[in-house]
Amino acid sequence: MAKGHRSQIKRERNAQKDTRPSAKVSYARVSVRKACYVLDAIRGKDVQSALALLTYNPRYASEVILKLLKSAVANAENNNGLKAENLYIEECYANKGPTMKRIRPRAQGRAYRIEKRMSHITIVLNEK
Repeated sequence: MAKGHRSQIKRERNAQKDTRPSAKVSYARVSVRKACYVLDAIRGKDVQSALALLTYNPRYASEVILKLLKSAVANAENNNGLKAENLYIEECYANKGPTMKRIRPRAQGRAYRIEKRMSHITIVLNEK
């Protein structure tokens, strides 16, 4: 059973809101596994070194994550009034999104399934 009235529960939930600057991209056309290779490389680093790593990383996921990181930095500067040189990546993770199912024709009338995976990628920044 819930504790209290619905408005009281909402008030408590909103009081515990996370104020760290963040950015999220939903339905990115890259699998979680491939995105995590890039996210593991930048986790815990300061923003300048993470931007440099992502700029010269040859993986496709690094382009998506580079745009996302720039968006998170812009959110921190505009919404929270923080300076970009004081920021570091506190959390970054990729969650599984929906999968597009496609058919690949094969020999003798058979069909193989191709799964085009998507992910939801989140970056959370914090100040040093």
